[in-house]
Amino acid sequence: MSNAKAAGRKAEDSDLLDHAVRAGLVAYGVVHLLIAFLAVRLAVGHSSGSASSNGALHELARQPFGKVLVWAIAVGMLLLVVWQLMEAVLGHREKDGTDLALKRAQSVAKAVIYGGLGVSAVKVAAGSGSSGGGSHSLSAKLLHLPGGPWLVGLVGLVIIAVGAGLAWNGWSEKFAEHLDVEGKSGESGRAYLMFGKVGYIAKGLSLAVVGGLFVYAGISHDPKKSGGLDQALHKVLQQPFGVVLLVAIGLGLACYGLFCFARARHLSR
Repeated sequence: MSNAKAAGRKAEDSDLLDHAVRAGLVAYGVVHLLIAFLAVRLAVGHSSGSASSNGALHELARQPFGKVLVWAIAVGMLLLVVWQLMEAVLGHREKDGTDLALKRAQSVAKAVIYGGLGVSAVKVAAGSGSSGGGSHSLSAKLLHLPGGPWLVGLVGLVIIAVGAGLAWNGWSEKFAEHLDVEGKSGESGRAYLMFGKVGYIAKGLSLAVVGGLFVYAGISHDPKKSGGLDQALHKVLQQPFGVVLLVAIGLGLACYGLFCFARARHLSR
């Protein structure tokens, strides 16, 4: 056990890992800024392109040197996957028991999320993959399994729970633990905390809408009723004051992207 703790401490203190994590967070921030741009563009009447991570990557790939940047994002996501897997195996040493198991499970979940985005980036950079998400195919496959509607509904509830957790982290400013002392002090620190608060709440609300679509698909037994972030934002746009709400979500997601930059600069792991 002591050897494992020593290995974990050595890994966390590695300058190479530190720089790798910071690079990955910058890449993650860029993706969220692109999603925010697509969301606002959708709100003002430009519906071309998917307001999702896939859509953001395709949008970036169409720009000059875009594919090079998408490859860079793919590498950044790989670095974050390695970081979170190391955290799952060797990290969170200040925790024990249930808290330790929960933290390490969260690290595994983050690794899966970063890995999925990384795979999407590789596909886009290589010229394959659609600009939409795979939520419909996922829900369709689940619906054909025994108890399929329940499984789709359960997936939706899990996504809603994750969204609620992100929103709570934003409201309670629990995310501030990701910043070092300098990143939480002074005028810049207040700006970083504002970016985090607004960004986490906006991202949480967006995920909650995605989860709601999955729950509705499970209830209606129709996979077409489910959807990813793009369909969720279209649903928001159809509501009263939808344009205002969608612009607000887009700006919130931009704040999340800016917080990723702040975290990369003032990383407290």
